[in-house]
Amino acid sequence: MSNVSTAFVFWVVFIFWSCLTAAPRKAYSQPNNRMPQVPCLYIFGDSLVDNGNNNGILTLARANYMPYGIDFPQGPTGRFTNGRTFVDVLAQLLGFPNYIPPYARARGRALLRGANYASGASGIRDETGNNLGDHTSMNQQVDSFAETVRQLRRYFRGDVNALGAYLSKCIFYSGLGSNDYLNNYFMRDYYATGSQYTPKAYAASLIQDYTKQLTELYNLGARKVIVTAVGQIGCIPYQLARYNGNGSRCNEEINSAISLFNKGLKRLVDRFNRGQLPGAKFVYLDSFKSSQDLVQNARTYGFEVVDKGCCGVGRNNGQITCLPLETPCDNRNKYIFWDAFHPTEAANILLAKKAYSSKSKSFAYPISIQQLATL
Repeated sequence: MSNVSTAFVFWVVFIFWSCLTAAPRKAYSQPNNRMPQVPCLYIFGDSLVDNGNNNGILTLARANYMPYGIDFPQGPTGRFTNGRTFVDVLAQLLGFPNYIPPYARARGRALLRGANYASGASGIRDETGNNLGDHTSMNQQVDSFAETVRQLRRYFRGDVNALGAYLSKCIFYSGLGSNDYLNNYFMRDYYATGSQYTPKAYAASLIQDYTKQLTELYNLGARKVIVTAVGQIGCIPYQLARYNGNGSRCNEEINSAISLFNKGLKRLVDRFNRGQLPGAKFVYLDSFKSSQDLVQNARTYGFEVVDKGCCGVGRNNGQITCLPLETPCDNRNKYIFWDAFHPTEAANILLAKKAYSSKSKSFAYPISIQQLATL
C-alpha cells in the first residue's frame, strides 16, 4: 500500500473514532466591548462556515482534530481552517461579544443571539455530499431554523408579531452551492446529475431549489439576508492537483459552470429586492470575484503561496486534505489556502472585511453588509 493510501486509511479510522469520542466544548468568547449592530446572526452553509455541527455525526467531512484550529484559541472546534472562518470575522465586525454557536449546541436564550446551522459537505440539493457521509442539507438547515423560531416564541410570550419584528432586525447569512458542484455535478462516478443536466439546466435547477429555501427563510422571519456566490472552485488546490489543462492553470470547465449559477443568484437577488419578497433586503457577495482578486493581487495582500494548501498531501497539497496531526506550513499568513478546499484565517479576514465595508459593488451588491446592518 502506498504512503498516500496508508495515510488515507489512517485518516478515515481516526475520523470515525473521533466522532464517537468527541466531547462538547465551551462557548467561544472573544474580547469585544461594542454593542452588536444587529440583535442576532443566523448562518446557513457548508464547510466554509461550519463551526462544529458535523463533529458528532458519521462523516468524513469533519475538522475537529489537529492541526485544524491550530491558530484558534480553543484549538480544534470543527472549523475547516486554521483559525477563524468568514462568519467568525463577520460576527466580530458586527460587534458580537461571542462567536455565533453551532446549532448542535445552541439552546435556550442563546438562540436569541443567533445560531450557525452550516454543515460540511452540504448543498442546496439533499443528496449533495452523501459521498462523504452524513450532513445537514440546506432543506434540513431551514427546518432546524423553523424549530428555532418555535423555541423563540416562548421568549415573546407567543406574540408572533413581536418575534417577527425582532427577527426582521437580524442578519441571515447563506452560503451554499460549492458542494453541489464539487460533491455532486462534477463527481460523475458517484452522481448522475452530470449526465442528466447541461451546466445551464443544472444551474437553473439549483436556483429554483434555492429560491424555495430562501423564500421559506423569509416566511420564517428573515428580512436582512446575505447570499454568497460560489468562489473560484476550479482553482482550489484540490482541482489543481487533478487538472492538467491546455495552458490553463485552473479547471475552467468548473469555473464556467459555477458562473452560470452565480449569474442566476444575482438575478434572484434583484427579483427579491424589487418586491418579490416585500420588506426584505438581500445582499449578494461575489465570492468568485473576491477570491479571484486575492490570487491576482496576492503580493499586495501579503500572500506568497496561491496554488497549494498549507496542510495536505500530494500535488499542491490537494490530493488528500489535511490529515490528523499532520504538520502544516510554518507561516499560515502567507498562504491563501489552508487545505485542499478552504481558505486560511488570513484569507477569511480579508474576504470578510471586503464584504463588510466595501464601497465597490463588485464584491457586495447592491450594498455592503455594514449598510445592511443599519437598515
